[in-house]
Amino acid sequence: MKILAVERFSEDQLIEKLRGVTMLKAPDVKIYDKALISVEKIVVEQLSPPQNYILRGELKKVRELKWALAEHDIDIFELNGFVRLLMEGFGEPVDLLPPVVEESIERDGSVHFIVNDGMHRVYMALREWVIPQVVFVRGIPKHLPYYAYPVPGKWTSVEERDDLPDGFLKKWHRTENYHALYRNFNSTFVNVGGPRPFSSSS
Repeated sequence: MKILAVERFSEDQLIEKLRGVTMLKAPDVKIYDKALISVEKIVVEQLSPPQNYILRGELKKVRELKWALAEHDIDIFELNGFVRLLMEGFGEPVDLLPPVVEESIERDGSVHFIVNDGMHRVYMALREWVIPQVVFVRGIPKHLPYYAYPVPGKWTSVEERDDLPDGFLKKWHRTENYHALYRNFNSTFVNVGGPRPFSSSS
């Protein structure tokens, strides 16, 4: 993996763009507009994964990305804003944000910090004994929660897998029409989750 060019953006620019992020199915709704957004370091064990698996192939790609970023003096665990990358073999730039974490209060009163985006990077931080820098979002409208519930047992319940067999339970969705709860990061950023050598859950 080779990074041809890097453009850096500040924390203020990151937060400003996040406030413009819309819902995928409701582009007039800015999900983070009035939320409290901060960039913080949070111990991985305090974060709640929303999916039951990690793909080893994707994890290795994220590690390769970490090494490629290091050649440009960028720490994947501490972006201090976000970066726009031009990757060898890809015609369009890609924005890389810190993992996005949302506070979620469940019906039993428990409070969870759900990893919305950046699952594989957070898991890599756990493996490498790093406290990662994340975007921490609080005060999201109660009727627009993250589309899946936090996994009971947190990281001890997450499986490392080479593939996902038919019928494997990836996430436990909140509603039948869970796509209506998707956040569209590409409404303000460039190719987040688009064609790139690492997946949208990286």
